[in-house]
Amino acid sequence: MKRSAVVRLYSLCKKETLQIVRDPSTLLITFLFPVVLLCVFGMGINLDSNVVRLGIVAHDTSPPARRLVETFRHNPSFEVIETARESELGDAVRAGRIQGFLVIRSDFSKRLVSPALTTPTLQIVTDGAEPNNANFVAAYAQGVIGAWSRQELARSGQPVPRTLTLETRSWFNPSSVSRNFLLPGSVTIIMTVVGALLTALVIAREWERGTMEALLAAGVTRYELILSKLIPYFVLGMLAFLVCVVMTHSVFDVPLRGSLWVLLLVGSAFLCSALGLGLLLSTVLRSQYNAAQAALNVAFLPALMLSGFVFEITSMPLPIRIVTSIIPARYFVSAMQTLFQAGDVWAVISRSLLGLTLASIGFIGLTLIKTRRHLA
Repeated sequence: MKRSAVVRLYSLCKKETLQIVRDPSTLLITFLFPVVLLCVFGMGINLDSNVVRLGIVAHDTSPPARRLVETFRHNPSFEVIETARESELGDAVRAGRIQGFLVIRSDFSKRLVSPALTTPTLQIVTDGAEPNNANFVAAYAQGVIGAWSRQELARSGQPVPRTLTLETRSWFNPSSVSRNFLLPGSVTIIMTVVGALLTALVIAREWERGTMEALLAAGVTRYELILSKLIPYFVLGMLAFLVCVVMTHSVFDVPLRGSLWVLLLVGSAFLCSALGLGLLLSTVLRSQYNAAQAALNVAFLPALMLSGFVFEITSMPLPIRIVTSIIPARYFVSAMQTLFQAGDVWAVISRSLLGLTLASIGFIGLTLIKTRRHLA
């Protein structure tokens, strides 16, 4: 980039920064709006409760143990994945491929029939990052075990000799506090609205105030114009993101198990997509009112309904699941919940980063295409 272009870009960014400082509404959107929404989500929403993808590790190959496995396999509420190693299923839980796994210990049948030994114990490990699903999986597993007990009674004419104990472990969120699952997703909704609103007004404002003509007459290129609108609001958006993260971790005591630099990387990628969407709407509509309304409808509603924050994507019909694949908030929700609850699980984060990067390129690229260098 030539020196003159750098100077122009610097001047444009300085102008936009001064406009931000002089416009209280922009600062309110950046700082007050996230705090208010986060308090609403953190204090006002509580979700403490389809096919469940369940792994099974059967160390006991006796007939009763095999019949228990088959009871799970033939239950329509479960999709069973059986393997010989717990580590494989642990990796699958971390990557979100299964919602939990059942461990049948090697002495299961021996303890079942021997009164001299302690009560046989089954262990179910669930993904506690989503407390509703964790409780759902444990409750359904208990129901299947009860059905197996009734089958054993019908088979032998005698009740199961020993009472089974189901030991439940909840990974990533052992206390099963729904806030630990909800607030990272809430940050996604907040940043979607904040990012889209911050830039939904900037191009439209230039057209409404008549200052776009001056910018076009000054020889500003499309790239300089778009960058000058993105850079200051990117800085503001990242400050809002940090406010949300600090409040989530410090005020609401949600554990952050991932790396801060990965969190910032994912946040930057998502913010670029949200800012790009707002800038695209502002460029196309040229009206602050219409752009603001469109930003709320195009950004907020899909992020709330189709990101997986409220409703499980796997339970949606196939056409809707396909639509969710083009919504950036879906990838950010997945990455945020993973970083807060599980840590740096790259199988999830890399997929989310790819989706967010493509969305950012798409929205900003369309904005460049739609940005005209003439008044018509």
